[in-house]
Amino acid sequence: MTEAVNIWDDVPDWGGIGARRLARPGAGLGASIWEIHPGGDYWGHFHHASDEILIVLRGRPTIGTPEGTRQLDEGDVVPLPRGPQGDRTITNDTAEVVRVLMISTNIDPDVAEYPGSAKVGIWIGDHGRFFRVNDAVEHAGPE
Repeated sequence: MTEAVNIWDDVPDWGGIGARRLARPGAGLGASIWEIHPGGDYWGHFHHASDEILIVLRGRPTIGTPEGTRQLDEGDVVPLPRGPQGDRTITNDTAEVVRVLMISTNIDPDVAEYPGSAKVGIWIGDHGRFFRVNDAVEHAGPE
C-alpha cells in the first residue's frame, strides 16, 4: 500500500504565499492549491491562452478584478477567463491562512501579463521565462 503524502509538507515560502501543484500533466487540465498567509498576496496577472477557475477552500480572500474588489467566502467559485478580463489579484487581509484551489486549462504554450510589475511570462512546457515589457525590441528580422 502506498503511503499518503501531505501536500502541505515543505510548502515553499514566496513571501507570504506558497503553492503545491496537484496535477499538471503538460497541456491539459491542471490544478494547484495556494496558501496565502495573513498579509500575503497572489500577484496580479492574466493569461492569454489558459482559462482558470478559483475555488476558495479556506478563509476569506479578497479578489481584485477589472470589475472591482470584493471579499470571498469559503466555497466561492470565480471563473477567470483568458485575456485582460481575467486579470486578478488575490490578497489575504485577514488574520487567518487562506487556501484557494486554482484549476487551469494549461494551454501550451501560454503567455501571462503582470500589469502591476510590467512583466510578461512565457510558458513552454514546464519552463517559465519572464521579461520586462520595457525591454521589448522591435522585430526587424534576424540580427
